[in-house]
Amino acid sequence: MPDGVFTITFSLISVSLDVTVEGFIGGSVVLPCSSAQQDLKLQDIDVFWRDKDSEIMYNLIKGADSLELQDQRYKNRAQTFPDEYKRGNFSIKLVNLTHTDAGMFICYITPSDERETVKLIIKESTEQENHGPETQLDWWQILLICVITLSVFVFPIIACFIFKLRKRTQAPI
Repeated sequence: MPDGVFTITFSLISVSLDVTVEGFIGGSVVLPCSSAQQDLKLQDIDVFWRDKDSEIMYNLIKGADSLELQDQRYKNRAQTFPDEYKRGNFSIKLVNLTHTDAGMFICYITPSDERETVKLIIKESTEQENHGPETQLDWWQILLICVITLSVFVFPIIACFIFKLRKRTQAPI
C-alpha cells in the first residue's frame, strides 16, 4: 500500500432487535419480524421461527411455507402474511393463546443473518376486556337519567311558560 493510503473495512454480521408483546388467553397476537434489507428476492430468503424450547414454530424456505417439521403446538395456530414477504415483513400471528405460549420467540432471517427476539407475555383476560365496557343499563339507571333530563331541561321551560302565562292573565291593579 502506498504511504498515506489506508482502507477501512467493516461489515454488519447480524442485526438483532428485542420486542415485548402482550396477549390474552384465547386471543391472538402478532409476533413481529422484519428484514432491514431492501430489494428482497424471496427465492433467496429463509425465515426460521423458533420458540423458547427451540421447537419449530414456522419455516419459510425460499419464500414458501415449509410446515412438515412444525411443532404440533403451532399447527393451525401460526399464520403468516404472504403478501408482506416482498416488503420484508415475516411477522407471525399466533391464535388461540394459552399460558404455555408465554416466553421467548426468535425469528432468524438468512442469508442476511438478521435475528429478532420477541418476548410474549400472556395475561388473564377479564370479561370486560373480552367484551368491551359494560353498556347494559338497569331500569333504575334509565329512570334516573330521565328524571335528571326533565329537571334540567323540561321543567324550567314549563315553569317559565306558566310564569309568563300568569303574568298576562292577571288584571292590573
